[in-house]
Amino acid sequence: MLDRDQLETFASVAEQQSFERAATLLNVTRGAVSQRIKALEESLATILLLRDKPVTPTPAGEVLLRHVKALRLLEASSLRELLNPSVGEGPVPLAIAVNADSLATWFMPLLRDLFAQRAVALEVVTDDQDHTSGRLRRGEVVGCISTDAKAASGFVAEPLGAMEYRCYATPAFVAEFLGDGLTVANVLRAPAIHFNRKDALHAEFLQRRFGVRIDRYPRHYLPSPSALLEGIAMGAGYGLAPSTQAQRLLQEGVLQELAPGDPVHVDLFWHHWEMEPPIAREITDLIVGHAAKCLIQPRRPTGKPRRQRTLSPLPARRRAREVVIASM
Repeated sequence: MLDRDQLETFASVAEQQSFERAATLLNVTRGAVSQRIKALEESLATILLLRDKPVTPTPAGEVLLRHVKALRLLEASSLRELLNPSVGEGPVPLAIAVNADSLATWFMPLLRDLFAQRAVALEVVTDDQDHTSGRLRRGEVVGCISTDAKAASGFVAEPLGAMEYRCYATPAFVAEFLGDGLTVANVLRAPAIHFNRKDALHAEFLQRRFGVRIDRYPRHYLPSPSALLEGIAMGAGYGLAPSTQAQRLLQEGVLQELAPGDPVHVDLFWHHWEMEPPIAREITDLIVGHAAKCLIQPRRPTGKPRRQRTLSPLPARRRAREVVIASM
């Protein structure tokens, strides 16, 4: 049987990334924190934390951190079942990781639903969609939106659908840099706009279009979906943006599409624990159900009805806040 005080102390150090900050949070001495961690590691015969700056969990520590977070959620779910709803213990802290483009488009109406039900104190962590799954494996969040179709051991990757991106620029930018079209010669001199240095979408678009990898072109970095689109609209460069986000500017003539027959579809998946506590499972059902209405879904063979998911909306008594869902 694992000692709960030792487990909570370990989780506090992992979450705070510091023995000193964990001691302050727990209102104990730094020595007491060290003793509890040492005793826990000895009982499990493994090292759980790397004593660097910042402190990080080892692979074994990541597994144990997920266990502690699951315990917290399971306990919160049980208390909500047992206690009078009017008494309540307040919203349950959760964290999830959501890519910035989803947060700026289809995910926002879902957040309104979650906030209105007041069941969770939600922390949303944003990152590039190719890099969110690492946060889930490290135990920082209980679910994440990722482009990775394959789930790690102990996790499930549920398909959400695809986001559509198209390449845009202003008419004035096109006249200055792309008068004879989106050619390799023009791409090498026309400024592109990327989300950040992790963003590989633009490079993949160019490689697919021209059949070769193109790296040596000028680029701006604007790490916000709205800032990226604004940069394109002000004529700073050309770039890829979600088609739903750019639709109004396209209709108004502020932007024009550079490759009308060449949209980019990015498949998204919701990664979560294989064995989810009830509250986390409710969040999963809400996200998967909402994505089915908002994202591009794959065509299914005629005559094969789609399997329906049974959604379990959060009960009214489970009333409750960012874009990674992780227990805190």
